[in-house]
Amino acid sequence: MRRSIFEPEHEQFRATAKAFFDTECAPHVEEWETAGKVSRQAWKRAGELGLIGWEAPEEFGGLGLRDFRFNQIVSEEMFATGSVGIGLGIQNDIMASYLIGLTTDEQKKRWLPGYVRGETITAIGMSEPAAGSDLAGIKTTARREGDHYVINGQKTFISNGILADLVLVAAKTDPAAGRRGISLIVVESDTPGFTRGRKLDKIGQRATDSAELFFDDVRVPVENLVGEENRGFYHLVANLPYERLGIATYAVPMARRALDLTLAYATDRKAFGTAIGKFQVNRHFLAEMKTKLEVAQTYLDQCVLAANAGELTAEEAAGLKWWTSEVQWEILDRCMQLHGGYGYINEYEIARLWRDSRVQRLYGGTTEIMKDLIGRSMGF
Repeated sequence: MRRSIFEPEHEQFRATAKAFFDTECAPHVEEWETAGKVSRQAWKRAGELGLIGWEAPEEFGGLGLRDFRFNQIVSEEMFATGSVGIGLGIQNDIMASYLIGLTTDEQKKRWLPGYVRGETITAIGMSEPAAGSDLAGIKTTARREGDHYVINGQKTFISNGILADLVLVAAKTDPAAGRRGISLIVVESDTPGFTRGRKLDKIGQRATDSAELFFDDVRVPVENLVGEENRGFYHLVANLPYERLGIATYAVPMARRALDLTLAYATDRKAFGTAIGKFQVNRHFLAEMKTKLEVAQTYLDQCVLAANAGELTAEEAAGLKWWTSEVQWEILDRCMQLHGGYGYINEYEIARLWRDSRVQRLYGGTTEIMKDLIGRSMGF
């Protein structure tokens, strides 16, 4: 189905993104998968090419342009080229809303130039060992002492956690107030008392570094508060639709990559003297996947346009996130099945895609949480 949401400037941007992933990322897939992280040089190159932080004001190196179609293109070209690992989605899809939308002029001057250049890698510290989808249940605290906050606690499952130079931490500045006592505070990586734990050994997305983070009497100036004190929960909730939209922009192109690989395999692989794609049962599976992928793409494109217009609701983003990630998993699992025994061999890209796709149904809010959010919005 022909897509009509892109303008010429988007296609120029796509050519830049494709060239970056083809030359700077795809050749390093095995290296980064083994190391469990990407090179900082790739981040800097992305910054040089304008693939980070285009939403930032021009005075800080950006374009002052908020258009999620650019985010969408970065994700599409990353998966189309078979690249892995580089956490541009964290930088562009999630952190931009906080570092650009909630910061003071002084904070922008401090943080945005390095962020846009890819020299300052960012992460967001929400999840904890006992608090995932339940943001109100976090235990990390930030006690006010004069002109500093003193942070104590632990975070886990933090993407970019190993490489991050700057972490936006959700902490309770008023523990007795529950969700009404959460604030967002930036911790820079060289701050005393801030340490990284182990790099988590994950089933998939092995080239994307995920870590435990620890805060032991970490003193940061009050000038590192992002947004309003004790309003952090509401800042997070307001920005979660964009995070969930970003997850969907991963789900659809990852599924498309899997289907493309499977179509090639089903054409070349023969059984009983016939290409396996010609067997009726397999032909029907391929037809179902193609149709569901086109539906998912159309759904996603419309949500991107709604986000650009400021009309994407929390419920719509939740619906998009759960539906596209579940369709993604259905397609990936079927594609792996069609590869037969070879689909279970790590040297085949389909095996990595299958592993990498599973977490999409978990982070950003599980499928069950997304459905519950929608159900509650319907009055139940």
